[in-house]
Amino acid sequence: MSGMSGGPLEGVLVADFSRVLAGPLCTMTLADLGATVVKVERPGSGDDTRSWGPPWSERSTTYFESVNRSKLGVTLDLADERDRALARELARRADVLVENFRTGTLERMGLGHEQVSADNPGIVYCSITGFGGGAGADLLGYDFVVQAVGGLMSITGEADGDPTKVGVALVDVLTGKDAVIGVLAALADRARTGRGCRVEVNLLSSLLGSLVNQAQGYLETGRPPGRMGNRHPSIAPYETLRCRDGLLAVACGNDGQFARLTAVLGAPELAEDERFATNAARVGRREELVAALEERLAADDCAVWQERLTEAGVPAGKVGTVADGFALAERLGLSPTVVPDSGGTPTVRHPVTYSTGLVREAQPPPGLGEHDAAVRAWLSDPKAPPLPESRTPPRP
Repeated sequence: MSGMSGGPLEGVLVADFSRVLAGPLCTMTLADLGATVVKVERPGSGDDTRSWGPPWSERSTTYFESVNRSKLGVTLDLADERDRALARELARRADVLVENFRTGTLERMGLGHEQVSADNPGIVYCSITGFGGGAGADLLGYDFVVQAVGGLMSITGEADGDPTKVGVALVDVLTGKDAVIGVLAALADRARTGRGCRVEVNLLSSLLGSLVNQAQGYLETGRPPGRMGNRHPSIAPYETLRCRDGLLAVACGNDGQFARLTAVLGAPELAEDERFATNAARVGRREELVAALEERLAADDCAVWQERLTEAGVPAGKVGTVADGFALAERLGLSPTVVPDSGGTPTVRHPVTYSTGLVREAQPPPGLGEHDAAVRAWLSDPKAPPLPESRTPPRP
């Protein structure tokens, strides 16, 4: 189990009792930053996402591999008393525990927050739920459902079409990132005060927190926003516009950018037209504005307009595919992927770049029960050194 150390969280042991997306994304991020993450899975089947294919990977699925790199994998049957004892020992030794079981499940197994913190008062115990641990404890928290009931679908899609989910489990992703923030804040507080902390995040709160201007607009006016397709409710033109061969995203955030847009299109008079001279005017006459712009954009292809508008300082880009996104990041030198140091399929790299190189070398996601022998032996030996060859912080 060498090669698993390095980074600002080196020496921090994370007991990962989570599965699917939000929790595993949180713990993978902690692993990227140097924490030793022990992922606990069900014997036989493992994390649900190991069967969520296609696409399939060499050892499981691309879904599983997207959020589980650089972890040690152990299988424990929490219905078995001997395995439960090993799980409780892992929790006793851990600095951080991340779980997304239904409220009350781990308590029945002796792994709830109060039970774990009684033996391990410095634990940072992070619970991820769909709707909180109170009145919403019995509601099943799946990203798609939360997108629906939380309002995100109501503002996604064309105005005259059905509400539409985002093309990725975005609420899970946002919740996983919020969980990372909570864990890091609690670890910083523990370093200062010696106290452990219960960190609770839920999908609905993370969704509402991500609605930003749409949420505040509703709170101010009492009117829920609706669907506008690719348009912005408060800015124009800030939408997709049709060119000769496809759609171009154009984002004019101020009057100066709009004036440069009209100049490139050979219609500078539009910027002086009282119907379009200010952003408020353009928002109020959006249909006329789009018709005037698309009439001129129809003369050429998206790529041509993108180049000309970019040179003029107008934010614009052809609507592309995921493949186009990776290709663009490569051209810009953003190094969007990493290959595990033992080889294999690339994964999307940790998205933050640090001047001092805080991200450790990536390791491949574990096979189901890959580290069973080593982790079980370590948990069974009260005198075993920390996992792996690094010192865990002293317990407060």
